[in-house]
Amino acid sequence: MAEIVYRPVVGLAQTLFKAWDLKIDCKGSENIPRSGGAVLVSNHISYLDFIFDGLAALPQKRLVRFMAKESVFRHKISGPLMRGMKHIPVDRNQGETAYAHALESLRSGEIVGVFPEATISQSFTLKSFKSGAARMAQEAGVPLIPVALWGTQRLWTKGHPRNFKRSHTPVTIRVGEAIEASRDKYAGAITRQLRERVQELLEAAQRAYPVRPKDANDTWWMPAHLGGTAPTPEQVREAEAR
Repeated sequence: MAEIVYRPVVGLAQTLFKAWDLKIDCKGSENIPRSGGAVLVSNHISYLDFIFDGLAALPQKRLVRFMAKESVFRHKISGPLMRGMKHIPVDRNQGETAYAHALESLRSGEIVGVFPEATISQSFTLKSFKSGAARMAQEAGVPLIPVALWGTQRLWTKGHPRNFKRSHTPVTIRVGEAIEASRDKYAGAITRQLRERVQELLEAAQRAYPVRPKDANDTWWMPAHLGGTAPTPEQVREAEAR
């Protein structure tokens, strides 16, 4: 079926990234299968993460169908685009519908993109992973592809203004080797393995990142354990509990 929406949107995104002069460093795209279903699993630090995860699949000539909250599909601008790109709406009150939709996509040979943290991490560290990605991969009989992003939080993230200027911002993407989701393993054990692998990729992306904060006012995008002023995971949890 012709992709009359997805491919033009990808082209527009690539044009914008060139206009913003983003420095995109992507390694490991060869780990994404050229055919067949797979669950692409990524950390989540920015509203734009799905775009960069999708870019990582382009060298393999694959388009990723992302699971996203249903409200995005109701927006007058994003809604028609999300539906046209065949992304998968998730109503948290009726999650079984999205799960069934994702399974159907996987079994038909699609790559489905999942953010197992379920929300943006404001500490820029990994939150706990939900087991849905592992369970889907097991049931559909497809591999899990771990991905880590770094630098996307500097463009647009929760609690900070957007930065769509020509800022030369580096974005680092690391794609890991496939993880088999064997049916004879517990989904929880596979999820722990998956989170460990994404953590390793995230640390590799952070080590490879070519810039550091310019001054004390530019430390907000660095996690506390790396010397930045982003809130710690504990501080985020306390704020969310209020």
